[in-house]
Amino acid sequence: MPDDFEAMWSALAPIGRSASSGGYFRQPFTTVESELRGWFLEQCAARDLTVEADGNGNLLAWWGADGGADAVLVGSHLDSVLDGGAYDGPLGVVSSLAAIDLLRERGVVPRRPVVVGAFAEEEGSRFGIACLGSRLATGSTTPEAAQELRDRDGVPLLDAMTTAGHSPVLGRAGWVDRIGCFLELHVEQGRDLVDRQAPVGLASAIWPHGRYRFDFTGDANHAGTTRMEDRHDPMLGFAMTALAASKQAQLAGQRATFGRVDVAPNGTNAIPSRVSAWLDARCESDAELVRLVAEIKRQAMERADRDGTRVTVTPESVSGAVAFDPAVTGALSSGLVERWGDVPVIPTMAGHDAGILAAAGVPTAMMFVRNPTGVSHSPEEFAETADCLSGVEALADALEVLVA
Repeated sequence: MPDDFEAMWSALAPIGRSASSGGYFRQPFTTVESELRGWFLEQCAARDLTVEADGNGNLLAWWGADGGADAVLVGSHLDSVLDGGAYDGPLGVVSSLAAIDLLRERGVVPRRPVVVGAFAEEEGSRFGIACLGSRLATGSTTPEAAQELRDRDGVPLLDAMTTAGHSPVLGRAGWVDRIGCFLELHVEQGRDLVDRQAPVGLASAIWPHGRYRFDFTGDANHAGTTRMEDRHDPMLGFAMTALAASKQAQLAGQRATFGRVDVAPNGTNAIPSRVSAWLDARCESDAELVRLVAEIKRQAMERADRDGTRVTVTPESVSGAVAFDPAVTGALSSGLVERWGDVPVIPTMAGHDAGILAAAGVPTAMMFVRNPTGVSHSPEEFAETADCLSGVEALADALEVLVA
């Protein structure tokens, strides 16, 4: 007997949870991820779903229509950011399994396959590339580039996958050609639905966004004996750049965040020789993203010239603007109106596997579940059980529009 939504959610709750912060550490290709994958496989077996692994770390569970082509893909991911929330990713996977149960209760026999996907390394928390599993599967990241990836401890991607029990065969996956459309359910990462007093919504677009590594280099020296005017301190360039990024983003109404820093030699009594910092930038258009990052880089380089230091900027992953398929979104909006009224259609500033598949040419839509806190990527991320159950019903209704 398959578990219902609440039982599945309860089973997932302790996996990867920090006893001190209450946040989640569900990084890919770890023992925690193996436990999550084991849970997914058990739930799929209880529903007689046929599961395949694609060699990139992604799992696909097939229901109905003999696993043929023109399938409807649902699902999300199971990994988290460091010290993240419970809902970002897993809510979409659990809701997809529960929606299949609901469709079966309704007696729906799908005329096209339904596939529940659990994508690997969506957050990029270990290997630095967001949506790595879906990027590899669609061919937007090459196997050669992925093989060069290392985590913070220097572990290569292929070694991490093999140690975790995977059989890596990186590259474009055949299942992509069998997908007719993708619908990803996700907890909202903001308060738009709260303000609209709506439990669920649809997505119109994803803002373009990128991750950029800024390497500030200077001369290591003694913190006490080196006069201030004799220093070539890269920390100053980083500090100014972080402030400049915040100011430029505020002036333009965009987003810019330095959320990760690595310092060498990282001693209290030493001027650093290197400061590496990662910028996350998100803008309402591709042109605005290019402009914002260029301005931040310009100010960083000007400061480096004044300090006698150096700075290099390396884009690590950049995703262009994504407009979700208007035909699919429109069909869902029309199909949901009788039960749910006029469902809000809103943009999102967060990246998702849905954006990668949409960019690869797969007709794609997204559905959001209300988040009363508006907080995400944090232990405070939340959704009411009643809203989650509404999300399951709305997802089942949407799938019925697409497959019945």
